[in-house]
Amino acid sequence: MNHVLIEPEQCKGCRLCVNYCPRQCIALGSSINKMGYQYAEFHSTACIACGICYYMCPEAGAITVFEEMAEKNG
Repeated sequence: MNHVLIEPEQCKGCRLCVNYCPRQCIALGSSINKMGYQYAEFHSTACIACGICYYMCPEAGAITVFEEMAEKNG
């Protein structure tokens, strides 16, 4: 299953990933990180691993997108 890993301690809660996700897979959480920001959280099975969240994020390394590769038969 495709999914996104968001590093809570690197997120500044800018909401760019939230606003630009075409499938609304990311939301601003209610938890606060060590810098005092509400950080974004991934919460959906609808992710298409498009990478828009990754490219919109101004914090290098805060978001990693994982795409499930289809298994080849025979």
